[in-house]
Amino acid sequence: QVQLVESGGGLVQAGGSLRLSCAASGRTFSSYGMGWFRQAPGKERELVAAISWSGDSTYYADSMKGRFTISRDNAKNTVYLQMSSLKPEDTAVYFCAARHGLGYRVRINDYAYWGQGTQVTVSS
Repeated sequence: QVQLVESGGGLVQAGGSLRLSCAASGRTFSSYGMGWFRQAPGKERELVAAISWSGDSTYYADSMKGRFTISRDNAKNTVYLQMSSLKPEDTAVYFCAARHGLGYRVRINDYAYWGQGTQVTVSS
């Protein structure tokens, strides 16, 4: 089992950048595929990006490609989401999630563990 705690959210102007962090407990962090999801008010939770256990394989939702970068540091039990060129439509609560298995997946139901979320607000 793993516990996840996100941090780094906040208020930023359009065009700005933020880096989210997700700290995981447990000694087997490197055996989990990880993902970042987001949920805006009145909308369904959606996948932002995902990463394999080694960091060698990554996935991005189309609207995030070229603007967001997911990475991980297994020595620090942490996964990151670097967000740049932020837009007001990126405003949402961002969640970190972990799944059993070395690869990443794109479906919400593939992830067993979730953090509490961190709010990102992008002003125009």
